[in-house]
Amino acid sequence: MTATHGLAEADGAEEPGRVLIVDDEQDLAESCAYFLERAGHITATATSGDEALEHLAREPLDLVVTDLRMPRMSGLALLHEIKARDPDVEVIVITGHPEVQTAVQAIKEGAFDYVTKPFGEAQLMERVEKALAHRELKRRNTSFRDRLRRGSAEHGLVYRSQRFAKTLETLRRAARTDASVLIQGESGTGKELLAHYLHESSARAEQRFVPVDCATMPENLVESELFGHQKGAFSGAVGNKMGLFQVADRGTLFLDEIGELPLPFQTKLLRAIQERQIRRIGGTDTVDVDVRIVCATNRNLQVEVEAGRFRQDLFYRLDVVRVEVPPLRERREDIEPLAEHFVAEFCAENAVAPRPVSSATIEVLEGYDWPGNVRQLRNAVQRACVLGGEREIRPEDLPVEVSGRAGAGIGSAGSTGLGAQLGADGKPRSFQEMKAEKVAAIERSYVEDLLRRNDGNVTRCAEDAGMARSAFQKLMQRYRIKSSEFRGG
Repeated sequence: MTATHGLAEADGAEEPGRVLIVDDEQDLAESCAYFLERAGHITATATSGDEALEHLAREPLDLVVTDLRMPRMSGLALLHEIKARDPDVEVIVITGHPEVQTAVQAIKEGAFDYVTKPFGEAQLMERVEKALAHRELKRRNTSFRDRLRRGSAEHGLVYRSQRFAKTLETLRRAARTDASVLIQGESGTGKELLAHYLHESSARAEQRFVPVDCATMPENLVESELFGHQKGAFSGAVGNKMGLFQVADRGTLFLDEIGELPLPFQTKLLRAIQERQIRRIGGTDTVDVDVRIVCATNRNLQVEVEAGRFRQDLFYRLDVVRVEVPPLRERREDIEPLAEHFVAEFCAENAVAPRPVSSATIEVLEGYDWPGNVRQLRNAVQRACVLGGEREIRPEDLPVEVSGRAGAGIGSAGSTGLGAQLGADGKPRSFQEMKAEKVAAIERSYVEDLLRRNDGNVTRCAEDAGMARSAFQKLMQRYRIKSSEFRGG
């Protein structure tokens, strides 16, 4: 009988992985489930391949951990059935030492990894987390691909300006080759979206697009993240780790904010790109990788080279095709179609009736300089959708810094209108609800403005605000604001 550990109750969960453990030894399956549940995942167990397939037919799964040697249906046969029914489900196989060759064969036939008996909690969790991360990466890539393919002939990219059209033409030409591409532009201009557009336009479109935020990787883990490591290579290396270069093999590796990479590592990155080979930390063998490199930065890398903060030889290797992304203030004719697109997107996502953007609002939007570029425009439009109720989007619904109106959107009698004071059921909202909404809008705007003016430096922002750094960080976490998005903007 299949044992279930809360799998059906987690339909709305986003973070936990849905994992099924399959082993004819019930005690081993229950032990694995215990480890995974302790890490926050949703688990179920099955004692045979047939039960596992019945479970897969009833509920969606992210990962199956299965023993290779089982009566009636082997783990290898189960792997084939799983991949035939849902190729996106990851599979980890459990094997004994004499069966390692079978495990290797399983990987060739679609399994993500294997773990050898006897294994401990750390070994199991390391492989499970990698498999779930890989599953999430595929999901993100599929979502991104769908977003790019929706709408216009340009993969859903919204624009009207000739300036942006020339940018896309450069990317299309670059997509015909495997040349390295360097995308330069201010924060918020959509560099990752353009990198994905390049990937989707290339011959590698059916392979993986792997984004890496160089600004958020700890300096001491950069090499491990990109190249991987061997078990025991350093304290905490409890198992072998595949680097992102290997994850992106035959696809595209997108190095966002490349200017943030530590100088000592840049030499190793240059060698990896030139030789098309990597070596894991603690390993002796080189691994061939076939990766298209696309980089992005909001810095001027030539200035960084002159200042000694970026290697000149690496810059020349990356700067084969340079794409300059114009800021929104230099392509104001794109503001109106973008604003209308963001309104339609917000209304569709929240299942509310679409609403028009007034001509007066468009005039205000086009008159603002948008230091945060398209990202800031999207946030401003979403805020206007929330505060504008069911009527058209008006200038007073916009953030104060955009509309330039003293007290705009703070709830004055003539600014928000009755629509903003009514809930989804048409009944008046309470004073506390209105107050909480206005305070949240002001706090978010204040935090973003400080980060923008201080180039994403959290310490300086906290000093300007007269707050402890930890208190300012809590505000950022409350509104899911990332400092990296404001660096160089």
